[in-house]
Amino acid sequence: MKLVVVCPHFAPDVAPTGEVMTKIVEQLAARGHHIDVITSLPWYEHHAVEPEFRGKAFRTQTVSWGRITRVHPFPTDKRDIPRRALAFGGFSALVSGVGVAGGRVDGVLAMSPPLTLGLTGWSIAIARRAPLVFNIQDVFPDVAIELGVLKGERVIAAARWLERLTYARADAVTVLSEDLRENVAAKVEPADIAKVRVIPNFVDTRWITPQPRENTYRRELDVEGKTVVMYAGNIGMSQSLELMLAAATALAHDPEVVFVINGGGAARPGLEVAARGLPNVRFVDLQPRARLPEVLAAADIHVVPLKRGLGRSSVPSKTYSILAAGRPVLASVDRGTEVERIVEQSGAGVSVPPDDPEAFTKALSRLVAAPDELARMGAEGRRFVEGWASPEAVAVQYEDLFAELQSTRR
Repeated sequence: MKLVVVCPHFAPDVAPTGEVMTKIVEQLAARGHHIDVITSLPWYEHHAVEPEFRGKAFRTQTVSWGRITRVHPFPTDKRDIPRRALAFGGFSALVSGVGVAGGRVDGVLAMSPPLTLGLTGWSIAIARRAPLVFNIQDVFPDVAIELGVLKGERVIAAARWLERLTYARADAVTVLSEDLRENVAAKVEPADIAKVRVIPNFVDTRWITPQPRENTYRRELDVEGKTVVMYAGNIGMSQSLELMLAAATALAHDPEVVFVINGGGAARPGLEVAARGLPNVRFVDLQPRARLPEVLAAADIHVVPLKRGLGRSSVPSKTYSILAAGRPVLASVDRGTEVERIVEQSGAGVSVPPDDPEAFTKALSRLVAAPDELARMGAEGRRFVEGWASPEAVAVQYEDLFAELQSTRR
């Protein structure tokens, strides 16, 4: 098959969604498919186009399995919603301009967020006479509304209209969990419910493996021999990282416990201000993607904190990577949601209600005091993820979906 993939990030960009789509493309390419990827110039780490990619609005690279075209993402502060909306629109328009050129293809795969890429994928699918699969990583505008970022009846109504329009124009909509499927299915026409499919994210268990906790990353932070509680990922408005500061305050008497917050994002400056005076909290810049297995291995406990109400709209992909690294999880998420189910079914950790500092701190204190239990949880998580969601299995599901859509069209 010949496919067009439209996504906001792609390697070497280090955003979680970039890692996901990179692996999907690699696996589809390994199965013999030709793929044209249209994405952004790398900008995620510093919220500015990386120096080596500046000077041109777009760049094209030919690879063994097809082509990668990168266009300007118009990076802005995530907290400036009007400018961010304009940036999404500008980026999506550039992607459309690149993507509509060319002959017929067998399928178009577009990723959200941003939601505007749904219409971009639709325009490309029309121009190139192909079915469109719209992949939803986080349900927008639900997340933005829940966080209070998107306000005003007219603005919210416009976002809801755009959401329904993008779902209606897609031939299939893929989501990561049953929670997300129920969310999206409630927003489409009854006749379209069947086109909402669950295809989970995955983790490369051959690349991310259990490794010794004492490593170069720990030496760089001068935390050798300590119990490291880590959050690694985007420091944005969806993550309730104030819980880590509350726990760090409660455990400040124990010099053997260190809290590491690894990453960047709009919420980091405020979090750093709030953490002043806490000697057991370390902030570390987002590390190169190649260091991910080492960073994951350096923690004794990983934290997955989602603010209240977001558990049914988002499934952090880091959860799978933590399990693959053989490390336990402390999740602060809504009850009955996908992350809680993963943690409970795998036996890989503990989940507590969201935005509850007392419950979070108590659970963390129990885990810190039970190193043997941490080792057991890590091993259970690794066993679970090895038999659950491999890159090959996910690629086959997308391959089969496009074949099904092509057959229906014929």
